Amino acid sequence: MQFGIFSVGDVTLDPTTGRMPTEGERIQAIVKIAKHAEEVGLDVFATGEHHNPPFYPSSPTTLLAYIGAQTEKLILSTATTLITTNDPVKIAEDFGMLQHLVGGRTDLVLGRGNTAPVYPWFGKNPQDSLELTVENYALLRRLWDEETVTWNGKFRTPLHNFTVTPRPLDDVAPFVWHGSIRTPQIAELAAYYGDGFFANNIFWPKEHYIRLINLYRERFEHYGHGRAHQAIVGLGGQFFMRKNSQDAVNEFRPYFDNAPVYGHGPSMEDFTAQTPLTVGSPAEFLEKTLAFRDYFGDYQRQLFLVDHAGLPLKTVLEQLDLLGEVLPQLKAGFAEGRPADVPEAPTHAARVAEKAGEQAGERAQEQTEVAP
Repeated sequence: MQFGIFSVGDVTLDPTTGRMPTEGERIQAIVKIAKHAEEVGLDVFATGEHHNPPFYPSSPTTLLAYIGAQTEKLILSTATTLITTNDPVKIAEDFGMLQHLVGGRTDLVLGRGNTAPVYPWFGKNPQDSLELTVENYALLRRLWDEETVTWNGKFRTPLHNFTVTPRPLDDVAPFVWHGSIRTPQIAELAAYYGDGFFANNIFWPKEHYIRLINLYRERFEHYGHGRAHQAIVGLGGQFFMRKNSQDAVNEFRPYFDNAPVYGHGPSMEDFTAQTPLTVGSPAEFLEKTLAFRDYFGDYQRQLFLVDHAGLPLKTVLEQLDLLGEVLPQLKAGFAEGRPADVPEAPTHAARVAEKAGEQAGERAQEQTEVAP
């Protein structure tokens, strides 16, 4: 199982100091955060994609490539790559290039995003979001899987004998997760292709995500990719820890109360009771996070949001240190009793080996068929 962090890339005023960081400061800070994630033993760093203030990550692959040049093991991913407003050809090219630059240490989460104005900025209609998702992903899949593509669709110009460059590293495309917080059609899409399903698991009660994940698992089995419990699931989550629980509550409260997304809404106590957010001690964090398995079954990737709401860089790095300290217990807890037939989290190396095994099996079958 993989553990890591993701960032939505907000540029938010620190309510305790009144200071607003610049975009440049946040960009430099996220590089330090990602590098520190690797230093404390985490597996994954993921960035969101936004094209509007107060967010900075408009070019995720540029950011990930820069981080990749300064890390060795960290898997570099996205929290959302906008499949609706990005050209599938450009997604295929950008992530193919990133694959080669970082030696395969990349995958991506495709999603529609939650900012409606972005659609007309890129010449799209938000009412077409689901159709765009289905058509664009079908084309992206072909661009990676086929050497030469001739294609005609509704939302972009046709392609004739087109080859995307660079080709996927080792002829294995980046692994795709489909992210959703509310749309069953996205769970269906992920299941149809046998891809991963990433549930944000941030804002809503667990019952909401249980329904989406169970639908994905059922349809994954329906399409013949394996048993339902073998489907590839990723979850979000968030925490604020201090050694003493009350210290965590007192320190995080002004950030929670003024956060752009959930500030000035439910109390922090109500929000932590109703959602996966943990504000407390490492022991409380472990107990609540390990319970995710009880709700969602065995899964493959757990990412945490740690750098939002105006938290200063020093505090975020301290949060990563605390996460690193409990990481062995977290891994042990999720590994205990895990069925042997539940797949490990996908990596480039494992998928290359799997493809080589499939090709060897196909060659053996062909030889058997032509043998006298």
